Amino acid sequence: MIKLYYSPRSRSFSALWLMEETGLPYERVLTDISTGAQKAPDFLKVNPMGKVPALSDGDAALGESAAICAYIADRYPETKLAPHVTDPRRARYLQWLFFSPSCIEPAIIQIFTKIEVPTSTAAWGSATQVFDVLEAALAKGPWILGEEFSAADVTVGSGLNFAVRLFKMVPSRPAFDAYLARCMARSAFQRAEKIAAG
Repeated sequence: MIKLYYSPRSRSFSALWLMEETGLPYERVLTDISTGAQKAPDFLKVNPMGKVPALSDGDAALGESAAICAYIADRYPETKLAPHVTDPRRARYLQWLFFSPSCIEPAIIQIFTKIEVPTSTAAWGSATQVFDVLEAALAKGPWILGEEFSAADVTVGSGLNFAVRLFKMVPSRPAFDAYLARCMARSAFQRAEKIAAG
């Protein structure tokens, strides 16, 4: 049985959304980070970083939202959440799957902290560049790879949901609004949002 360790109102949302999209049976293991449950020895065996989300699947254990999305989409191809490794779309899928933790999240931190980082040394370039590139990609729609929804939409959609809709750290743009509306219309998104609310 797949076990997803999560905490309400945390970065667990992406993994919850992904698991709800799969239709696979899974056990949700509440890990109350407000009490320090993520630092318990048993939890640290699943994720030594002591963070949620984390996932165990038989002998496999891992943390990090995008890694969980990649693992589940590849381990369970019947979910159709990732192009096959021989599909040319796989390259773009991987790029967008990891765009949220590699670019969106650092850009949000840059905006929030108002830290000036030279674009030549920032792995994400600049916050403006991140959201301009993302806007151009999403304008084609309906999903990041075109017609087919994938795990990459979970990571990108979660990042935008956090940045634009929930915390309003990033100004809204028409392409973002339309994309977020499509994400929010998905029943799996709605179920995950209720779970994540606690």
